[in-house]
Amino acid sequence: MRHLSRVITAALLALPLTLATSPSAQAADPTTLTSGFYVDPNSSPALWAAATPGDGRAPAIRDNVATKPMARWFGNWSGTIGTATGAYVGAADNKDKLPILVAYNIPNRDICGGQSGGGAGSTAAYNEWIAAFAGGIGTRPAVVILEPDSLGDTSCMNAAQIAERNSLLNNAITQFNQKAPNTWVYLDAGNPGWQSASKMAANLNAAGLSRAHGFSLNVSNYYGTAQNITYANSINAALKSSSGYTKPFVVDTSRNGNGSNNGEWCNSAGRKIGTPSQKGGGAEMLLWIKTPGESDGNCGVGAGSAAGQFLPEVTYKMIYGY
Repeated sequence: MRHLSRVITAALLALPLTLATSPSAQAADPTTLTSGFYVDPNSSPALWAAATPGDGRAPAIRDNVATKPMARWFGNWSGTIGTATGAYVGAADNKDKLPILVAYNIPNRDICGGQSGGGAGSTAAYNEWIAAFAGGIGTRPAVVILEPDSLGDTSCMNAAQIAERNSLLNNAITQFNQKAPNTWVYLDAGNPGWQSASKMAANLNAAGLSRAHGFSLNVSNYYGTAQNITYANSINAALKSSSGYTKPFVVDTSRNGNGSNNGEWCNSAGRKIGTPSQKGGGAEMLLWIKTPGESDGNCGVGAGSAAGQFLPEVTYKMIYGY
């Protein structure tokens, strides 16, 4: 973590006294506290390439996927969550790199799509889980993508379920603001083919976006970067009109090199890896949030697989776009 105490001290001195006690006001830019994005040595493509060096696909997967910065996803498979997030950001901090984490454990997760169903068993369990998630990060710099699909996947939910989800997301943002002040939290906003920009703006605002750093787009999807930027600008225009603010955004470029196949989202054939994680590119950041080659579920070119399972042949073809 580079220069953290100096940056925070300077930031606090520059703030009015009334703001200096606010956790969110103390937040520093995590990209300036680190020297680039963290490459996860234990990502599924990295582990596969290391375990199968004799496979003819291994060099391409290692060089084009496994060595690129991408997000680590955390859910009910992660064990004691504060320990898991703490270990991950600690490993990144030791290398002066910025880790990207995904919180993916909201109750009734993927309630409409079903391929990644699950999540915490109750609101109390989730509130405890997300508080520990944030506490594990602590003051170390990080980027968190908060609950992919949660605001797009509402068409089969009733009003009470939506209100509960909004309450959970609002509380999650509070937990990060209080416990992880050098973390940028992006509330997930689906993709351009899911909800209208005005509807998504309303969903984001109800879920607490005004207190988060920004919003994320295209997580685990294939829409091109330019299309996502246009959609993000429309969301921000709607936010400005309805709620008086705008927010920065990030785009998942892990699998959007060939764009979307008419909105097909589940292991679509002929897709390609996109721009590796970087600052800028028309968004605040372009990030590999979905791990290329990890299945979306038992569908498409991943037929017979489970969501999250690493598929080396799909990964290999995604490198070249066929």
